[in-house]
Amino acid sequence: MRLTILASVLALALPAMALAGVSKLHSGATPAVVARAVGDPARKADAANDARRKIAAVMTFADVRPGQKVLELIPGSGYFTRVFSAIVGPTGHVYALWPNEYAKEDASDVAGSRKLAADPHYANVSVLTQPADQLSSPEPVDVVFTSQNYHDYPDKFMGHVDPAVLNKEVFAALKPGGLWVIIDHVAPAGSGMADTDTLHRIDPSIVKKQVEAAGFVFDGASNALRNPNDPHTIKVFDKSIRGHTDQFMYRFRKPAK
Repeated sequence: MRLTILASVLALALPAMALAGVSKLHSGATPAVVARAVGDPARKADAANDARRKIAAVMTFADVRPGQKVLELIPGSGYFTRVFSAIVGPTGHVYALWPNEYAKEDASDVAGSRKLAADPHYANVSVLTQPADQLSSPEPVDVVFTSQNYHDYPDKFMGHVDPAVLNKEVFAALKPGGLWVIIDHVAPAGSGMADTDTLHRIDPSIVKKQVEAAGFVFDGASNALRNPNDPHTIKVFDKSIRGHTDQFMYRFRKPAK
């Protein structure tokens, strides 16, 4: 009788324990190294966006550590690049990768990446340019990261890159056990890739399916950037939602063996 009662108690307790573990993983205290990187005086101009962009939560979820190598795809203004640089430190490195096709559309930000890399404060940052369908890294990396750009790869201006090709190349660039972190704008459930070139959104479920098909193991999700007030049916640049879209954040791991 006691064993039956004990089994019942454990059955009720284990799900709660598991949820507690997930909560701790995805919304726990910010690691000291992340806090220091976010507080770097060199990124003072970025601070006004930190609360909205949940930078500490993003970096904590990405699990970037000192000494690691990071490959950042389409780094935009360098907002994340500057924090990655501070976290990995002098023994680590950040590769800011611009696909040639995207670079043609965003010459000013590419120039900004090069200016950043030339700054002695960011001596551990290098800029890479290469065809969108030929992603590669100078060395195996610990983390590949992209924010709001996974949905761009299959579009016309990027050369209609097959997500299967992109994910296979990311898999090859990572060390065993390395992480592929994807942040993007949420499209309506079941829409697949129908909205990538119109609303600039993608269905999270198709992303998960595509990445897992390349051999990755789903390693978690974070709700830090979710916004239930986003209708998912308007362009991400619409003034009513720009800067506040509902975004999913997924983490995938390359198997250690």
